[in-house]
Amino acid sequence: MTNKKKWNEYLWGWALVAPTIIGLMVLNIIPIFQTLKMSFFKSGDFGQNDIFIGFDNYKRLIQDQQVWQATWNTLKYTLLVVPLTLVLALVLATLLNSRIKGKHIYRTIFFLPMVAAPAAVTMVWKWLYNTDFGLINFLLHKIGLPGINWIENPAIALYSIAVIGIWSTVGYSMILILAGLQEIPKDFYESATIDGASATKQFFSITLPLISPTLFFVVVTSIIQAMQVFDAIYLMESITSPAYNKTVSLVYLFYNNSFKYADQGYGSTIVMLLLFIILIITLIQMKVQKKWVHYN
Repeated sequence: MTNKKKWNEYLWGWALVAPTIIGLMVLNIIPIFQTLKMSFFKSGDFGQNDIFIGFDNYKRLIQDQQVWQATWNTLKYTLLVVPLTLVLALVLATLLNSRIKGKHIYRTIFFLPMVAAPAAVTMVWKWLYNTDFGLINFLLHKIGLPGINWIENPAIALYSIAVIGIWSTVGYSMILILAGLQEIPKDFYESATIDGASATKQFFSITLPLISPTLFFVVVTSIIQAMQVFDAIYLMESITSPAYNKTVSLVYLFYNNSFKYADQGYGSTIVMLLLFIILIITLIQMKVQKKWVHYN
């Protein structure tokens, strides 16, 4: 009876996790190996009869200055978006976890950009950034300042796109951190208050350590998401834009090579580079997390 009961538990367990495992295999694992295989081929005419070329795509990638510029653009975008998003989300979550009137409305407002379609969000920001009739330049003119070419100036275009990234994702990170804050027992703060600890001391001694697992999850997922940036850059910057080389990301470069230039082999090689970078960054985070993440 005991063995039969265990087998029933095993079968139920596998049945419950099977949809997730199948989804991961079909949507993630299998495409990775297909992409790796494609990176060793050159696309044939009309997408037929791919030609095996070994490591030629990787040799080309190493010598391609545009790829390394796109790598730097992607890393720079990530460095701009992730830390600022994390800080803003932490501040907002802390404020909305306190006794503020109408905090449920504020939570909804901050989360709305995450629900909106990325294309719609980017088009609104493109209008705001418009040099001639955009709202931002209109307000600058009103206070006597000259307008700025937010989209086509290579020096600031990536910063303009980073603002969109922060605005779009801060609500999602805020909700996750807020969930972590609400799991902290109130007794800890009451004891600290009795002992005379200030609000700042409580934040750094109680709040941050106890939500560090949540912060770790937010950091890891935010970096992965930022490294895959495409929508905002694709809709804001065309290939003919003066700021294209300073804003093009690895995913945008993959899209151009795979679909515009019909070179799926080289596009797959770019994706493998991106995957390698994300894996390295994630492994580093896994090692470093032992020094600042507290699970007890």
